[in-house]
Amino acid sequence: MSSLPGIDNPKQAIGVLADRVLVQIPRAEGERRSRAGIVIPATAQVGRRLAWAEVVAVGPHVRSIRPGDQVLFNPEDRYEVEVHGEDYLILRERDIHAVASERVDAGTGLYL
Repeated sequence: MSSLPGIDNPKQAIGVLADRVLVQIPRAEGERRSRAGIVIPATAQVGRRLAWAEVVAVGPHVRSIRPGDQVLFNPEDRYEVEVHGEDYLILRERDIHAVASERVDAGTGLYL
C-alpha cells in the first residue's frame, strides 16, 4: 500500500484552504462530570450538544477567527483528520457558533 507523497514528511508545511478552520479538541474532553458530581463517560451519547475546541490554523478566507481562539461548534458538522499521530477536526467558518478569545471587543459578559 503506498502513501501519498509528502504526508509522512514532518518538514512539509500544511496549509488550510478557503474558509476552513483546523481545530483540536482537548484530550480531557472525553469524560466529564455533571454538577451533582456524576461521571459521564466519553462514550455516552448526548443529543445536539455543542463542543469547544482550540483553533490551530485558519484558511485565507476566514475573517473572524485566529489561531489560539476557542470555538464552539456542532460535533456533527466536522471532518476528522490525523496528522503525525495527532487528531484534528476541519470545520467551515460558517459552522462555528461562538468564538472565545482575548481580543473579542463586544462580548456577552461570559468568560471561559
